[in-house]
Amino acid sequence: MIFSTIQFTFIFLPIVVVLYFFLQKRSQTISKYFLILSSLFYYSYWNWKYLWVILLSVLFNFLIGRKLHKSPKKSILSFGVIANLSFLAYFKYFNFFIDNLNYITRSDLQFGKIALPLAISFFTFQQIAYIVDIYRNNNIKYKLIDYSLFVVFFPQLIAGPIVHHKDLAPQFKGKNIAFNWDNLYFGFSIFVIGLTKKMLIADNLSKYVANVYDKKVQLFSFYESWVATLSYTFQLYFDFSGYSDMAIGIALMLGIHLPLNFDSPYKSKNIIEFWRKWHITLSSFLRDYLYIPLGGNRNGKLRKNVNLLTTMLLGGLWHGAGWNFIIWGALHGLYLVINNFWRQIYKGNSKLYTLCSVSLTFLVTIFAWVFFRAKTFDQAINILNSMTRDFSGLHLGSEIYILFLVALITFLAPNTQEIQKFKKSKFHFIITLICSLLSFYLLLFNSNQVHEFLYYDF
Repeated sequence: MIFSTIQFTFIFLPIVVVLYFFLQKRSQTISKYFLILSSLFYYSYWNWKYLWVILLSVLFNFLIGRKLHKSPKKSILSFGVIANLSFLAYFKYFNFFIDNLNYITRSDLQFGKIALPLAISFFTFQQIAYIVDIYRNNNIKYKLIDYSLFVVFFPQLIAGPIVHHKDLAPQFKGKNIAFNWDNLYFGFSIFVIGLTKKMLIADNLSKYVANVYDKKVQLFSFYESWVATLSYTFQLYFDFSGYSDMAIGIALMLGIHLPLNFDSPYKSKNIIEFWRKWHITLSSFLRDYLYIPLGGNRNGKLRKNVNLLTTMLLGGLWHGAGWNFIIWGALHGLYLVINNFWRQIYKGNSKLYTLCSVSLTFLVTIFAWVFFRAKTFDQAINILNSMTRDFSGLHLGSEIYILFLVALITFLAPNTQEIQKFKKSKFHFIITLICSLLSFYLLLFNSNQVHEFLYYDF
C-alpha cells in the first residue's frame, strides 16, 4: 500500500487521521498506541513476514539507549553500532558479498537470495544516530512508546526523510496534539502537490527510462540514450521529492512537522550546494555521523579530501549493494574535491558564471545518474558511450517536448516550500485545487498502473 493508491488516499489515511484525533481527546497514550499500530499495519501490508525485523530493531536500540543512559561507555556504543550495521549488512549486502566472493575465487557458493526488508536502511540510520547522540549527551531519554513512534511513524518510515530523534520524538512526548484546520488544509495541499509530482510527472517518464535501461540491447543511439537518461534524472527527482512532500503533508495533517528533504537541487550552482539541497536529511546524517567523526576538515586539505571521498563512497554503498552505486558515490566524492579546489582559485559571481555553473553541475549530475540507474557496469559504459557519440542525422521525437516541459517546471516553477509561502492566498488555493483534481483523476483512472516509489529499493 503506497501513498499513490486509492487504498491509501481514500481509505487508510482518512481513517487514521479521524481516529487519531478522536482518540486524542480521550487519551494521549491510547492515541499514540493507535498510531504505532497503524504504522506497523502499514509496514506489514508490504510483507508481514518481515515485521519482526523492525520490531527487533526498535527494541534492541531502545535497550542499548537505556544502557548508554545509565553507563555511557564506548564499548556499549560500539556494540550497538556494529550490531546495527551487521543487521543491515546481512539483509542488504550478504548477496553482494557472496557474488563477489564467487567471482574472485571462481567458486559457486549458494546460500539462497535474501530479501531486503522495506525501509531497513532508513530506520537503521535513524537509530544509529539515536544511540550515538545518547553517548554524546547523556540527558537524552524517551519512553518506549515515544521512541517506538519516532521510528515507525508511517509517513516517514518507508523512504524518509531520515528524521532525527530530536526533531520528531519530542513532538510525541509533549501535550496532546490538538486538531487544527490549518494543519489539515496545508498538509493536504503539500500531499497533493507531491502526489501530482509522482503520478503526473515521474510515473509518465518511467517508460522512456525503461526503453533503454531495462533492455538487454547493448547499443543505443545518441538520442535514445539522452532521452532515457534525462528522463531518469527528472523521474528520480520528482518521484523522491514527491514522496517527501507527501510524507511531510501527511504528518502535518496529524499535527507533526517533518524536516524539508529537497530544495530545488537541480538549480544548484555547484555540487556542494547540490548536496545541501538533495536528500537533505541523508546529507545531514552523512555529515554529522560520518564526515565529521572521520575528522571533517580539521586535519588539512588532503585529509579533508580523503574524508569527503570516504563519506560519499559509503553514501553510495548505502543506496544499494552494487559496484555501480559505489562508483556513483565515488564520482560525487570526486566532484566535491574538485569543487573545493575550484572555490579556492576562482570566486565568480556574474550572471553568465552562474548560468554556466548551474549547467555544468546539472550535466555532471546527469552523467553520475547513469551508473546509479544502470543494472551493470558494462551497461553504464555503453550508455555513456552512446551519449557521447556522433549525433549527426538526429531525429527528434515527441518525448523531447515532454522533457522540455518538465525541464521548465524544474528550473522555473516554484518548489513546494515556495508555494507554501503563499499560504491563504488565491495562488495557493488555485495550485491546491489543480493538484487535487489532477491527482484524484489519476488515482481513479490509472489505478491499474501503480508505480512504486524508486527509493523503496534503497
